[in-house]
Amino acid sequence: MLRGSCLCSRVAYEVSGPLTQALNCHCAMCRKAHGAAFRTRATVQARDFAWTRGENHVTWYSSSPGNYRGFCSACGTPLLSRFDQAPDTYGLPLGALDDNPGIKAGYHVHVANKAPWHDITDDLPQYPHAGPEQA
Repeated sequence: MLRGSCLCSRVAYEVSGPLTQALNCHCAMCRKAHGAAFRTRATVQARDFAWTRGENHVTWYSSSPGNYRGFCSACGTPLLSRFDQAPDTYGLPLGALDDNPGIKAGYHVHVANKAPWHDITDDLPQYPHAGPEQA
């Protein structure tokens, strides 16, 4: 069981199943939504995710058609992504986890759009656009 929460502690959740497909996304939307050089996220099955506190404080933003980013309406912490084309899976930003996820990013995506002030210094595979599942 993994636990996660927002900065102000109004919202909390639990993950009861495995996290998969961890990656670092460098697209402009992820950079802006997280205020960082990239977003590290994993995939979680919807059935394995549960809000435990403050779901009514989660605001959903449609960042692109069919993609929704959930964040705490009080402190702005990015908490979850939902997708119309894959309703059984969620994108889970690892930064809001309170526990060690037991998984690390395996690759970088959307590197063609990475922040010009950030250098990728690890040896993980890099994809200019989508990841290996779309390559």
